[in-house]
Amino acid sequence: MSRSLRPTIWECTYWADPNWPITWGLVSGAAAAAEAPEWKKVSAKRFGIKDSMIPDEAWNVLHRLRSRGYDVYLVGGCVRDLIMKKTPKDFDIITTADLRQVKDTFSGSAVIVGRRFPICHVYENNSIVEVSSFNTYARGSTSNQIYTSKSPHCSKNDYIRWKNCQGRDFTINGLMFNPYAEKIYDYFGGIEDIKKAKVRTVIPAGTSFQEDCARILRAIRIAARLGFNFPKETAYYVRTLACSVARLDKGRILMEINYMLAYGSAEASLRLLWRFGLLEHLLPFQAAYFSSTRFKRKDKGTNMLLVLFSKLDNFLAPNRPCHNTLHEALVRQPRDPLVVATFALALYLGGDMSLALDIGKSINRQHNTGFSELLEPQVWDDKHLVGEVQSLAVSMRRALTEMTDEYFVANAMAKIPQAPSSDLVFIPLQAYLKVLKLIECVQHGKKEHGYEPKRDGNIDYHDLSYGTPAEVRNVFTLVVFDTLYPSNTENQQDVSS
Repeated sequence: MSRSLRPTIWECTYWADPNWPITWGLVSGAAAAAEAPEWKKVSAKRFGIKDSMIPDEAWNVLHRLRSRGYDVYLVGGCVRDLIMKKTPKDFDIITTADLRQVKDTFSGSAVIVGRRFPICHVYENNSIVEVSSFNTYARGSTSNQIYTSKSPHCSKNDYIRWKNCQGRDFTINGLMFNPYAEKIYDYFGGIEDIKKAKVRTVIPAGTSFQEDCARILRAIRIAARLGFNFPKETAYYVRTLACSVARLDKGRILMEINYMLAYGSAEASLRLLWRFGLLEHLLPFQAAYFSSTRFKRKDKGTNMLLVLFSKLDNFLAPNRPCHNTLHEALVRQPRDPLVVATFALALYLGGDMSLALDIGKSINRQHNTGFSELLEPQVWDDKHLVGEVQSLAVSMRRALTEMTDEYFVANAMAKIPQAPSSDLVFIPLQAYLKVLKLIECVQHGKKEHGYEPKRDGNIDYHDLSYGTPAEVRNVFTLVVFDTLYPSNTENQQDVSS
């Protein structure tokens, strides 16, 4: 933390405001006092937060730690989501116990992970609850400030909580919630930024992003998921320091990209990555496509790549990203919509080309005519339609291989003047092999032995989370058909099969 940010005088003042029971004012000289956000303790009831909104797994961890005399809080994004009446994807806990004490409390079902900022993973009912410690965070802090004095109204606990929140990335993540006292602690104006729909860094954005450039990717992810905007300062440094993300560990980048393309915010994430100059650093094939199509930020429904991701967002909020090999193949060689639809059906049916042809040729719905990747439909006999579908499969296989080859990734980036020199590949080998197997069953036109497709189009989210082949094929086909043949009021006929 820079010297100018370290408070020289601590003053905590009480206001008898019925809406904000106790407000703590942070003062660092007269000028800073006017700018610093107020410290607030807010009743959780004000936001309609109920005990039932916290899952049993999180409650079990909270109860066990509290029963041993430790203070416990929910912290970070889960508090933000509860305030916004969204369902948190996970519940993180912070406690006054050190990590060794946490591990001892859950003997046999907890493990300490991480190096820079270690945390404890507690396993509860096939779920993982992340537990961090105030002590660990204090050791990892960049500030060497030590609590020495306080106003009569300012408790040491407030200072400890403030100190921890000071090290977090964004104000809307710098919130703590004591579910037993039903109090939310807000030391950096996070609640106000939620009201304003802003993603703002806790410390000045330039300093924050230089300390940890992964915060740039998290800023994009959070803004996309919540539909929030950046203040001018944050937006400036997201763009200015975008190239710094290339310094991150490849695994970390992959994790962030996976998060962006999942949880129902893939389209918004791609738009923001393009807007702030990050797409060419991370996804060169997609950036090259946007450049070649002269994509405009305000385009609605005319960009096939974004529509594919938008349809995926509409269907589900998965915990796995989808690969856009199909789109990359269509960019290279546009196809008849019937060919694309029949390919999707053959994939869904495990390579049963005969049945895929019968169903595909029965489609009597108008395709989306706004995509340059789709040709005007024509009449096909079975032999030529099979040949076109298998040709598309070959093209997809080639595109997938190139998207996982350092040489081709580097070449794709070279086509974009502002892109860095890089050969990062983000599709893991295991995922590549699984997708390749799906494509090959269509390419060879032979039904996969022992495979049974789903009998209906309903999505089983549990199966999808585990990558069950039938469910993956089901979702893929739903996304493709909803992109090719969107619903409209003029033609509501659907594929009878």
